[in-house]
Amino acid sequence: MKDTFMSLFILSYFIALGVMLGGTLIGAFGAFLIGKPPLSYMVTLANNLKIWALVAAIGGTFDTFYSLERGVFQGATKDVFKQMLYILAAMGGAQTGATFIKWLTQEHMGP
Repeated sequence: MKDTFMSLFILSYFIALGVMLGGTLIGAFGAFLIGKPPLSYMVTLANNLKIWALVAAIGGTFDTFYSLERGVFQGATKDVFKQMLYILAAMGGAQTGATFIKWLTQEHMGP
């Protein structure tokens, strides 16, 4: 069964959101177990996980680069546009997760 554009777009957003929330919350539990302050560590984890949430959401970089290459060199501009929208959805999910963590910890997350 082939996924539609909209289903992959929505999945990209929620996968990135899930990586951010899950990774940060479980990482904070690990910080608690080793005696570090969990809430402060959550902010550090959220900042560090953003790029990994993006990579996980788009399914690895090789498929995306292949689609971008095909779009640029073979004239498939529709594929380039779709990949950019998938990346934007993943960035939105990662930023939403980081914002949730910021609200939860009431700390400034930095740039």
